[in-house]
Amino acid sequence: MSESPFKQIGTPQKGDIVAICDHASNHVPADIDLGIGPELLEKHIAYDIGTEGVVDRLAVRHHVPVHHALVSRLVIDLHREEDSPGLIPETSDGHLIPGNLGADREGRIARFYKPYHEAFARWIAPAEPRLLLSIHSFTPDLESKAEDRPWEVGLLYNEDDRAARHAIRMFAQQGCVVGDNEPYSGKLLNATMNRHAEAHGIPYLAIEIRNDLIAHETGQSRWAAMIHDIAGRVALALD
Repeated sequence: MSESPFKQIGTPQKGDIVAICDHASNHVPADIDLGIGPELLEKHIAYDIGTEGVVDRLAVRHHVPVHHALVSRLVIDLHREEDSPGLIPETSDGHLIPGNLGADREGRIARFYKPYHEAFARWIAPAEPRLLLSIHSFTPDLESKAEDRPWEVGLLYNEDDRAARHAIRMFAQQGCVVGDNEPYSGKLLNATMNRHAEAHGIPYLAIEIRNDLIAHETGQSRWAAMIHDIAGRVALALD
């Protein structure tokens, strides 16, 4: 019951670029029974495949301080508003999550959601970051519907597109197939950056990487290096 819902690597310094990764883990605490088979925990519905490897490399190799989740989004989706119906998903990509039917919503918010977001806010406040990175991955194929997802990387934003506009151009210059608010819109799904970036006037990059590109160490290293390079150049462009 005392395990932390997050891990932090590094310490943000004044004006740093800082990263957060809401869906890094597929861990389910031992006292929570989701009522699903273990094979579902290896799917995209449980976590953003490959992102933990990317953010770990951002932190260790490129010295970007990272705050990332240590709990599966099937337990609680940390990248939702607190009052969102999808905060504790009862279904995901066509799969029923029976253990979430009638779950103790307030208990999970108090145990996982609030500590995760409050700790991140406290961690970055003294540093006044120049840019926040939100790292996610998306699956090229949904089980519940046929959908063409040709992008290698997408940049999401809500109202503040300052950083995203630069990054979209820079990823394209690297030869990437880049999506503008794809494969879904940040107008609808931008909770963490709305809370920690837009609400405080901090520019941000909400980056979605196609998960087959970062399912292995080589891809994780490549994308961490590219994100570090582009984030640095975006920060300079914004100065």
